[in-house]
Amino acid sequence: MAKATQLIDNEVFRAYATYTAIVLLKMMLMSLITAYFRITRKAFVNPEDTASFGKGESAKKFLRTDPDVERVRRGHLNDLENIVPFVGIGLLYALSGPELSTALLHFRIFVGARIFHTFAYLIPLPQPGRGLSWAVGYSVTFSMAYRVLKTAWLL
Repeated sequence: MAKATQLIDNEVFRAYATYTAIVLLKMMLMSLITAYFRITRKAFVNPEDTASFGKGESAKKFLRTDPDVERVRRGHLNDLENIVPFVGIGLLYALSGPELSTALLHFRIFVGARIFHTFAYLIPLPQPGRGLSWAVGYSVTFSMAYRVLKTAWLL
């Protein structure tokens, strides 16, 4: 069994850790962007969140949905649906012994696709930009999963 210090010395694992940290921080940023849009649009889903804007009936008008808030939320949900699998499959991939150059290509393309996807969602950019960026990131995760299965099961 590899020790943690051995993993940190592995260039592929360090690359994985770096790019995983980037996309996880990006995903965390989506929470802050959601909060920003909720506050600036005064659109909340919980009654206690409206307390600073009024009491009773005057606060109820802030319990609503807003298209901008919902757009950010959908972008964040898409991150959860795509970054979480990348984290798990990427770890297995990094441990499967790929070439550094191939691993970097996978990690960089995934991170670039997710960052572009976020901009495409928030700006919004016309389709097919957002859809293509999603497909690129998804394909990278699938490619890594194939490599893991090929290595583990000798496919």
